[in-house]
Amino acid sequence: MGYTWIAAMVTVVVSSLFIHVSRMLGPFGPIHLLSIWVAICLFIGWRSARAHRVRAHRIWFIGTWVGALGINFWFTFLPGRIMHQVVFG
Repeated sequence: MGYTWIAAMVTVVVSSLFIHVSRMLGPFGPIHLLSIWVAICLFIGWRSARAHRVRAHRIWFIGTWVGALGINFWFTFLPGRIMHQVVFG
């Protein structure tokens, strides 16, 4: 199940690199910083699991979950975004 989670998250990270809607530094925006953070969490969490460091694995994958789902959810509903208009009118 862990490898399935990593594969899904890597797919999300790679696909998010092609999003260029909110640009701040050239073609890059806040979503790209989030993508880098999630990629780092995935790699370190995976290495921690391979080394049987359960506590570190848990911390890094909770960071992945919070970064990928929690922060992304917040970015999605910012005023001026499409989902904000869909949900709040």
